[in-house]
Amino acid sequence: MSFLPITMKEINERGWHQPDFVLITGDAYVDHPSFGTAIISRVLESRGYKVAVLAQPDWRNIDDFKRFGKPRLGFLINAGNVDSMVNHFSVFKHRRKTDSYSPGGEAGNRPDRAVIVYSGKAREAFKDVPVIIGGIEASLRRFAHYDYWDDRVRRSILLDAKADLLIYGMGERAVVEIAEALDSGIEIKDISWIRGTVHRRINTQFKDGTTAEEFEKEMFGDKDTMMLPAYADISEGRTQDSIDSANGQNAEATKKNYCRSFLLQYQNNDYISGKRLVEKYDETVYVVQNPPQEPLSTEELDDVYELHYEGTYHPSYEKDGGVPAIEEVKFSIIANRGCFGGCSFCALTYHQGREVHGRSKESVVREAVRLTERKDFKGYIHDIGGPTANFRKAACVKQQKSGVCKNKDCLYPKPCSQMDIDHTEYLDLLREVRSLDKVKKVFIRSGIRYDYLLAGKDDQFMEELCRYHVSGTLKVAPEHVSDRVLARMRKPSKEVFLDFSRKYKETNERLGLKQYLIPYFISSHPGATLEDAIELALFLKKNGFVPDQVQDFYPTPGTLSTCMYYTERDPFTGERVSVPKDLEEKKMQRALMHFNKPENRELVKRALQKAKREDLIPVLLGSFDKKEHQGRLVEKNKDKVGKRK
Repeated sequence: MSFLPITMKEINERGWHQPDFVLITGDAYVDHPSFGTAIISRVLESRGYKVAVLAQPDWRNIDDFKRFGKPRLGFLINAGNVDSMVNHFSVFKHRRKTDSYSPGGEAGNRPDRAVIVYSGKAREAFKDVPVIIGGIEASLRRFAHYDYWDDRVRRSILLDAKADLLIYGMGERAVVEIAEALDSGIEIKDISWIRGTVHRRINTQFKDGTTAEEFEKEMFGDKDTMMLPAYADISEGRTQDSIDSANGQNAEATKKNYCRSFLLQYQNNDYISGKRLVEKYDETVYVVQNPPQEPLSTEELDDVYELHYEGTYHPSYEKDGGVPAIEEVKFSIIANRGCFGGCSFCALTYHQGREVHGRSKESVVREAVRLTERKDFKGYIHDIGGPTANFRKAACVKQQKSGVCKNKDCLYPKPCSQMDIDHTEYLDLLREVRSLDKVKKVFIRSGIRYDYLLAGKDDQFMEELCRYHVSGTLKVAPEHVSDRVLARMRKPSKEVFLDFSRKYKETNERLGLKQYLIPYFISSHPGATLEDAIELALFLKKNGFVPDQVQDFYPTPGTLSTCMYYTERDPFTGERVSVPKDLEEKKMQRALMHFNKPENRELVKRALQKAKREDLIPVLLGSFDKKEHQGRLVEKNKDKVGKRK
């Protein structure tokens, strides 16, 4: 076994006459199961299909899309592991200077809106070859969506990309079903039944007098189908500013319709209870989403993650310094999928689903053994987890029988009484891996839900977490401390975080360990005001927390928080939500979280003055001598120069 081919030379070395699929991706080719391209291509390979990988093609040159000739069955297209617009732009819409998914970390190797651009080029190269899009960029844009970068509601990416099919969610099962259908001779236009896919439906009888109402009743009138608000009713093709400045009644209706559309999508994202959803674009065009695929079982997950992967980037990138993104995951193990945490700002609910499934202990241990056999293994496994490390199975028995609750979260506002909270199996897994020869330490880096941990029956997980799986610091994500902001985020209260902090400290003291918490926070989330940011700053000062990272809220497609950002409403309750959009205020909220940094002094001062809390200036800023600070900087720079010498 070896890397899949990325050049014609490698195609010829395999003795292929023609690939079955050409998989086009915005990332460099990394053959590791943390990368969707690797999983999809290896799954197809295991079913006997020939897959060539066209990684980061030159979208300015049509010949690059003809590199492998005409694929027998189709083009598979994704933007990469990260949405191309998030990859390219910061939350303040500044273009990023690096790209960790490209050789040498060099930016500029993929276009903006990569799925749309690649699809157009693939169609231009071979007009009669099916184009199937997927991955995070396509999945989260499968229906009309607010686009932060254009500041407007864009159409389904299926239409803008002019693709034939869209695979949403985790696509292993769907892509195999599509491959088998195409291989059997079924035309792509007739493949409309596969779960986990989105297709276009055209009212071809419109010219013959069949009205939209008649067509909809015939095609979508069954009890298992729901019509979403039409695209015209949630966007009218205008920017947010133009909607806000237009007739107030129309703007109100447009945003209420957008909220209703989001809510219907959220409530029908479960494979058991989800219905087929339809979004109308004009009198003839409809976008149809089939219900989700059933998540892979434990046995199926084991099979997928135990396929042959080289575990690193293609050797052709070595001359450029490799692909930086591999470093964090090279010695990490994915052990589960899905998340029932329900954070408003996270798109996992919309992409992986809310039901958690985990790999077997035996499969994870076998992968750990393979990692220890690598020449560059130094004894450290960086992570065994997933979206949330300590979620290993469905939250409750009901989820497995009836699907996830449509209007109730598992953990918010407090853990559901029906939840089966048990860390026994995860602890057993961690114990076995850390007992392997050559393993010095097993870290948990993919995140712990501390509210779930605290709701457990005993303190065994906390004990072993501190004793064996932390090295100095543990990163956790309370995200905020203001009750009204946490309510919009659907995160546990400040008291829960403080309770966890106390237990973490007590456990480490009992074990004789000096280990600390590093909290993550989000600024300018919908619902957050300057007063809330000040409350957080005072909390940080009082408790001695210094945030390692502060992320300004980024309105990406597919999240509840983005829906609130655009509509200024909570789609579940209809309540109005205050949304910080002014650039100056956003910078103030961010600066307040790092109030101790000298470069933030003026912003913090202005924020306190704007909030009429001048009394807090000496509390947060204290005394500050500008000359003394400059002197310290000079001394610090001298030390750095001395160390370099």
